[in-house]
Amino acid sequence: MNKLKNDIIGILSEDARITPAQMAAMLGRDESEVRAAVEDLESSGVIIRYLPVFDESKMGKETVQAFIEVKVSPMYSRGFDAIAAELCAFDEVKSLYLMSGGFDLAIIIEGRTLKEVAMFVSEKLSLMDKVISTATHFILKKYKTEGVTLCEPADSKRLVVQP
Repeated sequence: MNKLKNDIIGILSEDARITPAQMAAMLGRDESEVRAAVEDLESSGVIIRYLPVFDESKMGKETVQAFIEVKVSPMYSRGFDAIAAELCAFDEVKSLYLMSGGFDLAIIIEGRTLKEVAMFVSEKLSLMDKVISTATHFILKKYKTEGVTLCEPADSKRLVVQP
């Protein structure tokens, strides 16, 4: 990938609302060149979607999220991909990652209630043939998401030391 496209990705990673005209001014490039690069990034699947980052605690949104560690038995000739494809089909699954270490897959799910999340684990996830075990961790509070800090910086109680 060329420098222009890398620069565009960097800018959009900070703020996806930046227009091609604004990016062109920031990069000292022609707007049509930037617009073409963005269109190429979109059509090639590098840019999949533009998403805002929300602080759900300020929205009054009442949902429960959980991080689930899953150990699975990989499928012959398809590895983890077939299992991941099955899991991706569930609406509750917000994110799914193949992991190294003590478990194979990490799933972030969301439900309206604790019971709804528990039912997903007990009635959908644990019943899958290749699932060996799960460990569910409920997300109590988010401090940082997608690189964005959600909490207010703590005021330092230390005195300023001057020579």
